[in-house]
Amino acid sequence: MILLATFASLRWGEVAALRRMDLDLKAGTVSVRQQHVELDTGELLVGPPKSHGGLRTGAIPEAIIPALRQRLDPFTEPEPVALVFTGANGGILRRSNFHRAVKWSETTKKIGVPGLHFHDLGHTGNTIAASAGASLRDLMARMGHGSVRAAMIYQPHGGGGQGHLGREESQDQKGQGPKLMAR
Repeated sequence: MILLATFASLRWGEVAALRRMDLDLKAGTVSVRQQHVELDTGELLVGPPKSHGGLRTGAIPEAIIPALRQRLDPFTEPEPVALVFTGANGGILRRSNFHRAVKWSETTKKIGVPGLHFHDLGHTGNTIAASAGASLRDLMARMGHGSVRAAMIYQPHGGGGQGHLGREESQDQKGQGPKLMAR
């Protein structure tokens, strides 16, 4: 789930709504066809992404396909409409249950990024894609945005080749390169 959110630029509701048929591991693609939205009342809505651009098929990096295969076979029902990620009892995964189950706050502190939000994973993936040479159109497509404005923030700034979100503005003290960064 973390890998897809980061490297395929999926939002929480999109990754939580993924069904087996949305992943084509042979082609290395993920299709975003729906999202889950949890209202303040606890009601869960299932519907299309928030914008027309949100309906998309994007690339899955080859490096994470083995992890996805390991996830699908033992943990996802064989039907094409089966949810890829479910709660402990096999139902729709809710953000609050996920955060408790993985001890999100403790875990992010332990890995050195306290305050990291799930949404920040997509920012990190977009920054990596921009640093690797993704064009504005590429970023717009992977993010599911119809506007250039949203994609612009990931473009490298001022000759240093570092994107704005998801990394520190300069190299760290030990010269280890950019780090994940909470917004």
